[in-house]
Amino acid sequence: MDYVHLGRSGLRVSPLCLGTMNFGPLTEEGDAHQIMDHALELGINFFDTANVYGRSVKMGLTEEIVGNWFAKGGGRREKVVIATKLYGSTTDWPNDTFLSARNIKAACEASLRRLQTDHIDLYQMHHIDRETPWEEIWEAFETLRLQGKIIYAGSSNFAGWHIAKAQEHARQRHFLGLVSEQSLYNLMARQIELEVLPACRDYGLGLIPWSPLASGILGGALQKQQQGRRSDQHNQERIEKYRPQLEAYESLCRELNEQPADVALAWLLHQPGVTAPIIGPRTMDQFRGAMRALEIKLGQETLAKLDAIFPGPGGAAPEAYAW
Repeated sequence: MDYVHLGRSGLRVSPLCLGTMNFGPLTEEGDAHQIMDHALELGINFFDTANVYGRSVKMGLTEEIVGNWFAKGGGRREKVVIATKLYGSTTDWPNDTFLSARNIKAACEASLRRLQTDHIDLYQMHHIDRETPWEEIWEAFETLRLQGKIIYAGSSNFAGWHIAKAQEHARQRHFLGLVSEQSLYNLMARQIELEVLPACRDYGLGLIPWSPLASGILGGALQKQQQGRRSDQHNQERIEKYRPQLEAYESLCRELNEQPADVALAWLLHQPGVTAPIIGPRTMDQFRGAMRALEIKLGQETLAKLDAIFPGPGGAAPEAYAW
């Protein structure tokens, strides 16, 4: 496994991140434990979760499943870089949400209990909180870091100017600030190339793309239709909207003799600034299939064809839309 640094930090992570969102609601605990065991066997050391994952069954269920796996011992916790998130509401009470100092402290302690660990390697803000000042947010994160409860801070779903504002406030406090940003990024959703990716590269944040397969649409949706497999209504509408592009994409994948899902992941791994796309397998077969992406090398001609099928915004701002 060729490990990579998470942004400007000294932390080294695998170039694919195991997403756990399906653990609990769609994947039984025993199967989830098998997937995590196999991930370690293959060298995947970067796992991502969140305090609200599992809420359709039980709030915090996914973290509990990961925590039960850590509790089995055998070096599981020591080998894993565990990333979790806070922001979303966990109860009906007004202060059990967002990024107040109170909720940062309480949410961290709750995640530590569920994960059955004494520290979180990467503690991520799941969304921007426009109502809480950065002085309060960073003071709370600094306290957790001094207490040894977190090591690194990250963001998710931030705009480029949010990243800049967060980092400048951290700099004023002589605090490391953010080391990563977790964003929606795939061949069909390239908006972050305008400002988020440039901000990450300038400030030294590793980019962790979520939904790398566009909710499965880039995973061979047309091929699956031909096999009689149907998507949900929302995805079905998107498939019809993008049918000409998907036809061209899946045709190119056949020319490459590669699975569409693997090409989509490989494309992300070829983008400057990307650290580790998040794969969210429901089954062991899906997990094993994703590993192929690490072996695919896309030449400039192929990358140009992919750009022609799924055009990005035209590069970074402002050149993407101005002189």
